[in-house]
Amino acid sequence: MNTVKTNFSIKDLESFGGIKAHTIRMWERRYNLLDPDRTPTNIRTYSLDDLQKLLNVTFLLDHNYKISKIAKRSSDEIASLVAEIVEEQDLGANHHAINSFKIAMMNFDQRLFSQTYNHLRQTLGFSELFFSVFIPLLEKIGFLWQAGVVNPAHEHFISNLIKQKILLNLDACINTVEQKSDNLFVLFLPENEIHDLGLMFLNYELESRGHKCVYLGQNIHIENLKYIVKTHNNPHFVSYLTVNPCDMGVAKFAEHFNKTIEEEHIPLYLLGRMVQKIEQQEMPENVKIIKSIEALSDVLN
Repeated sequence: MNTVKTNFSIKDLESFGGIKAHTIRMWERRYNLLDPDRTPTNIRTYSLDDLQKLLNVTFLLDHNYKISKIAKRSSDEIASLVAEIVEEQDLGANHHAINSFKIAMMNFDQRLFSQTYNHLRQTLGFSELFFSVFIPLLEKIGFLWQAGVVNPAHEHFISNLIKQKILLNLDACINTVEQKSDNLFVLFLPENEIHDLGLMFLNYELESRGHKCVYLGQNIHIENLKYIVKTHNNPHFVSYLTVNPCDMGVAKFAEHFNKTIEEEHIPLYLLGRMVQKIEQQEMPENVKIIKSIEALSDVLN
């Protein structure tokens, strides 16, 4: 059972905030910026408030504030200054926006998320925003989650806000983009796969390029795809794998797909973390390994 993490090591702060541990210690000595507790063996432990304060400090540093000036302010004053900057300034540089999204995640602050997103959308299209901001953000969060720095509640909060934006933009492009292809793309996640954010964005990318899609979502049994093969001409199947599909390796999953579908010419595109070390020659001819979402766009073009 997952519990909320409320105590952090200096290495946790270094990983999350991008500030070296020796710099954090120096700020403590010189400016009393943070006041960590100490274990009986004199090891620093930090609270969630300390982590949030450090994120706010790094945000201000990115906006050309000097640490000596920042340190003179209280935690509340620092947080208020960050909020003012987000409200008033254009967050042009992506790393500023990523830091702002991290603050929003740690504070469960939907308003800050929306403000940051709206600022970015003034200059970026949704695809560009997703590639240049959301993907690096999610990769960082995934690493921090594995390291135990980020609680699953934080990850679910930010992921669901991103999903909301995908759905809004998907709805807009379905109503405005002319269909340019007769191919049908069927997007699904196999059994045991529940991480659907990547597949949702693939759905948006395909629809925005004029492709017709059927989005099936999570935990689909391969047997249930046979109906689509029998009732539609030349469907193209797409899946995004972050865990071992159907408790088997990627190569065995591809063989299982062909055997169950009872067709060996139906295209299957596989993307996601689980395919990154897979070579194309290991796959049946109809199964294409795609190492990134951008690469799928290139293949389709």
